[in-house]
Amino acid sequence: MSTKICVNDLPEFDFSKYLDNEQAIIDYLNVVIEEGDAAELAHALGVIARARGMTEIANAAGLTREALYKALKPNAHPRFDTIAKVFKALGVRLHVEAA
Repeated sequence: MSTKICVNDLPEFDFSKYLDNEQAIIDYLNVVIEEGDAAELAHALGVIARARGMTEIANAAGLTREALYKALKPNAHPRFDTIAKVFKALGVRLHVEAA
């Protein structure tokens, strides 16, 4: 007989624990950008900011920690200037090339 597992009893998966080097962060951002979902990009930046330290990234971006959390929560639609500030604070940049 098998034991039933309650989904609510499982620990929440935290992707930020796996973003422990620059290449992992770059690969993650490239996949998210390729998918083309702006809300998912905001969420991904939030995950990366948590991996790096939310307070540190907020300070480097010129934002309060609370404002950064709000801008990068799932399904948020931050302004492009906020995204640009976070990219700069993370030490990454967008790269454009012909499709």
